[in-house]
Amino acid sequence: MGKTVAGLAVAVAAVACAGAVVVVSRRIRERGQRAKCLAILEEFRTACATPVSRLRQIVDALVVEMHAGLASDGGSRLKMLPSFVDVLPNGDEKGLYYALDLGGTNFRVLRVQLGGKEGRVIKQEYEEVSIPHRLMAASGQELFEYIAKELASFVNREGEGFRPHGNQKRELGFTFSFPVNQTAINSGTLVQWTKGFTCDGVPGKNVVQFLEEAMAKVGLQMKVTALVNDTVGTLAGGRYWNEDVMVAIILGTGTNACYVERADAINKWNGLLPRSNSMVINTEWGNFWSSHLPKTYADEGLDADSVNPGEQGFEKLISGMYMGDIVRRVLLKMAQEADIFGKPIAPKLMQPYTLSTPHMSKMHGDETHDLRNVAKVLKDAFNISGTSLTVRKIVYMVCEVVCERGGRLAAAGVVGILKKIGRDGTGAGAGGQPLSRSSSAKNVSSRPRRTVVAMDGGLYEHYGKFREYLQQATTELLGEEVAKNVLIELSKDGSGIGAALLAASHSPSQKNL
Repeated sequence: MGKTVAGLAVAVAAVACAGAVVVVSRRIRERGQRAKCLAILEEFRTACATPVSRLRQIVDALVVEMHAGLASDGGSRLKMLPSFVDVLPNGDEKGLYYALDLGGTNFRVLRVQLGGKEGRVIKQEYEEVSIPHRLMAASGQELFEYIAKELASFVNREGEGFRPHGNQKRELGFTFSFPVNQTAINSGTLVQWTKGFTCDGVPGKNVVQFLEEAMAKVGLQMKVTALVNDTVGTLAGGRYWNEDVMVAIILGTGTNACYVERADAINKWNGLLPRSNSMVINTEWGNFWSSHLPKTYADEGLDADSVNPGEQGFEKLISGMYMGDIVRRVLLKMAQEADIFGKPIAPKLMQPYTLSTPHMSKMHGDETHDLRNVAKVLKDAFNISGTSLTVRKIVYMVCEVVCERGGRLAAAGVVGILKKIGRDGTGAGAGGQPLSRSSSAKNVSSRPRRTVVAMDGGLYEHYGKFREYLQQATTELLGEEVAKNVLIELSKDGSGIGAALLAASHSPSQKNL
């Protein structure tokens, strides 16, 4: 009996010892995995670093590319497209104006009643219309006739409070967010369709002519006064309320920027210089690239797998379309090399774009003590569950690195434009003029130089920490004294009403006001 008890005790001790060995082994393995994950994180953080010295190099590189793009077509990765907008709205505009905003599978129609300095925007209405999927691959004529019919229906429901000014005919601002070679304020040829559209007969043709012919066919008497992209529309919408707006930037799914430039600085411009000696330039800055930009294995993989390898490099570092997937690629490396989420690797973690930037923003904004929002996103996006707090902290830090880099690089872009127009405090460059009929250079120079950057896009609006990093880096680059006179302000949905306002500012009827 004694031997049996003794044997049982030995067996229990052996099992306990084996269990302890398993626990210790697991802890050692987990410690090793954590150390490997942290090493991957630190390597990635170092590669993404954006100290002020590097940001200044990026600022200078952007300015050089801007000069080159203004000098000749094809001379820079930046297209630096003249928008033909040489007069921006200033509040004097009166009458009824329409806008059509086409840039995806939906389009918006808008009408606004303007009352001059006293009334400003008296009344506005808008409507969003879906484009049937079949029309995205139909003929250009079919697409524009559908749009014209919906626009005519909207016009026919013009209610009380909307009326043209005097003998004014109805005029339209057309926001067309596809690649266009603009030939005048109200004409431009489509370079190529994007965003899933393949309508034949339109590339190489004047899109305004297509729209006006379609409007005439459905019996709608309306003239297109301005053809613009969404960034230029945002600048116009911001300038209408604040004459200090000199720059507009879209930071959403994609990114772009435009600004007010001296017309005599546009060396490739072959036409007559406008009386204002100023013009809005559409930079198409998403395609900017410099060797000073921090690029990692995650960025290289994303670019190689994209539909446009080697293009839109700046956009792929700072915009909402891509930042979430950069985070996913870093987490995948941690899963492959350090088993951060255990085995096997979740299939969805290996699929591009399963982690969106809104997902990333939700994890990065998690203020719960146990990072439960991080856990929820990992479950929703990848079907990964049961993560430890340590793992969730590492995921949080990856989001922070990507967000900080994106926000600070966007700030370098802002300051680059400010430097080009002499609004960065260095005295370099020369600021654009007010671009309005009633303002003068003398009036501008007699007051303190204040510059407003109108910012639109869901990334800037909804990702608070991205916004904070952008503002912080802008202040670091400009210095606190100069930064006091540079305001970055949200201009939500400014492109729609901006197109209507540009139709007003370029309307022949306004010249007699």
